[in-house]
Amino acid sequence: MKKLVIVIFALVAITACNNSGNKKTDGDVSSTAVLNEDLSVVNVYYFHGKQRCKTCIAVGNVAQETIKKDFAGNKNIRFTEVNTSEKTNEKLVEKYQVTWNALIIVKGDDAVDITEEAFATANENPETLANRIKDEVNSRL
Repeated sequence: MKKLVIVIFALVAITACNNSGNKKTDGDVSSTAVLNEDLSVVNVYYFHGKQRCKTCIAVGNVAQETIKKDFAGNKNIRFTEVNTSEKTNEKLVEKYQVTWNALIIVKGDDAVDITEEAFATANENPETLANRIKDEVNSRL
């Protein structure tokens, strides 16, 4: 039952994403630069479309703040915001088979997609999401 509630919540949040405005941040990068990544770096990728809902924005904010706060100064950890609607990010979106929004943590070929949990916890329990991000990043260091 708990999984069903989480799945329904995630679907509602993703569907609601079409009702919000556009926000571009300094974290947006081209996929060409990222595809030439250093394999010793842990990358936290936040994929999003042109329009984002409150939950979409919260997922990105929690991920970015967690990396800035808990891994400040560590050059082996990188947060990257990827706008899936931009043509320059097409190769990265294809590489990770992203169809909408996603939060994926990667080091080399070791990747984990924590999107479902991120959307279930970002608004109501951001500490849970922050802890999951920290655990996944630390396990790849």
